[in-house]
Amino acid sequence: MTRDEALAFVRGKVPNENLVKHMIATEAVMRALARRLSLDPEQAGLAGLLHDCDLGVTEGDFSRHGVAGAAMLREIGVDEAICRAVEAHACHEGRRPETTMERALVAADQVTGLVIAAALVHPDKRISALQASSLKKRMKEKRFAAGVDRDSIRSCEALGVPLDEFLGLAISAMAGVAGELGL
Repeated sequence: MTRDEALAFVRGKVPNENLVKHMIATEAVMRALARRLSLDPEQAGLAGLLHDCDLGVTEGDFSRHGVAGAAMLREIGVDEAICRAVEAHACHEGRRPETTMERALVAADQVTGLVIAAALVHPDKRISALQASSLKKRMKEKRFAAGVDRDSIRSCEALGVPLDEFLGLAISAMAGVAGELGL
């Protein structure tokens, strides 16, 4: 599956444009993280882009999220490693992230919410205006981007990527797709 095919698939399955933007942001972070971790950036990027493809059908039933997405992707012949990452990123009982790509997707998925929230409250309203140090301070504010799982973001350290580096990587990666994100 090419990136264009994946994006068309996502747009056909996910009606919420903000969720599509989140998936594009996750793709960008996954590509950057893949380069840092010596993974295949194309494969990791596709996992990031496709990871929430089931939200149009699982909305309101989080217990099926990820599992349904992986099943949808298997039906169209997507690489099994990508399907497993999509399945594992939701961290349900019985299926936890095991591979480096699966664990990277958990961290990338959550950090995008933090970066977008920080950009929206920044005076410039631009991702490129953010600093890793200020993002790290925002992580300590429980009310700020309250839905973001800070432990999942910090899980980058188990991959050998220090938190400060990961936050900087996420900002840089997302700034590269800021036009698609509207930030």
